[in-house]
Amino acid sequence: MSSVARTGLGQTARKGAAPKPPSLRGMFRALASLAVLVLLWAGLSALLADPLRAPGPQQVLPALWQGIVSGAILPDLAATLRRVGLSFAIAMATGTAAGIALGLMPRLDRWLDPWLTVFNTIPALVTIVLCYLWIGLNESAAIAAVALNKVPLVTLMLREGVRVLAPDLAAMAQVYRMGPLARLHHIVLPQLAPHLVSAARAGLALIWKIVLVVEFLGRSDGIGFRLHLDFQMFDITGVLANALAFVAVMLALEALLIAPLAARAARWRDA
Repeated sequence: MSSVARTGLGQTARKGAAPKPPSLRGMFRALASLAVLVLLWAGLSALLADPLRAPGPQQVLPALWQGIVSGAILPDLAATLRRVGLSFAIAMATGTAAGIALGLMPRLDRWLDPWLTVFNTIPALVTIVLCYLWIGLNESAAIAAVALNKVPLVTLMLREGVRVLAPDLAAMAQVYRMGPLARLHHIVLPQLAPHLVSAARAGLALIWKIVLVVEFLGRSDGIGFRLHLDFQMFDITGVLANALAFVAVMLALEALLIAPLAARAARWRDA
């Protein structure tokens, strides 16, 4: 790779290499927004005046705290997090590779575009049921069902990202005779950073919901399994407490991991 090309790309990368952490004002704003949401929840619960069918935070939050302190909810939370992590890694890796391939090879994309449409429109529940019927009620089927539901969306988002890559950088790579790996590392992936972050953000939001359905239907542990037990007992407080446990984890991941990555990707794009 030419020193001129390396220098130009290095300067661009350095401009976005030191993202600032979220400001205190932004953190307080987010906490205040969540506090308003909790107050609205409490007000609606008080208005309905039915703690069994519409429990408020005064019932749900103590139940959640008790589950955390006693440790009763932690094994199921860990099981769900493990499934989310594995499914997310498989879906992102497979979808990213497929999306880049389709974006860089128009002829292949024209052939496989109908496939992508079909797989994106198959309901998640159908994929889950089929995986359980084909593979069995086991962990492999659960992970496969979740990942298969996410791969088409990641593929679509990354393919669209490749389609809008800067043509001048592609021409520069051709002029300097960059190899496929160097072009991928220095030209393609940096421009795809915003699309990767968007796919990751959408992936987390989608995958954990599908994981709960998978656990609800065919697993013996996890937050989805606990929701199944609460559903059988008509325990709405338990349903909300278990759901909030994982929502809190997702909010933490968003604030500590996804948001900084999104800011970094945006700074590189705007540089």
